[in-house]
Amino acid sequence: MCEGGINTGQMKLAVAMINDSLALSQQHLEQLHHLADHGRRPATSAELAQVTVLLGEARENLDSAVASLAITDE
Repeated sequence: MCEGGINTGQMKLAVAMINDSLALSQQHLEQLHHLADHGRRPATSAELAQVTVLLGEARENLDSAVASLAITDE
């Protein structure tokens, strides 16, 4: 459905694709965080852990952005 000159359904799908991509990156970084931790690289492990948290926050913001589109499925 078009609202305000944009196809909100298409935008919702595009944001979902980006969210999925970030989820995969988040999983990979979590694995690298554990590898660094087990490899006794605490500074690297801490930085990677922080990035995974930031990606989680970014994904929450994407969910909020989609919700604010006020998409109604008819």
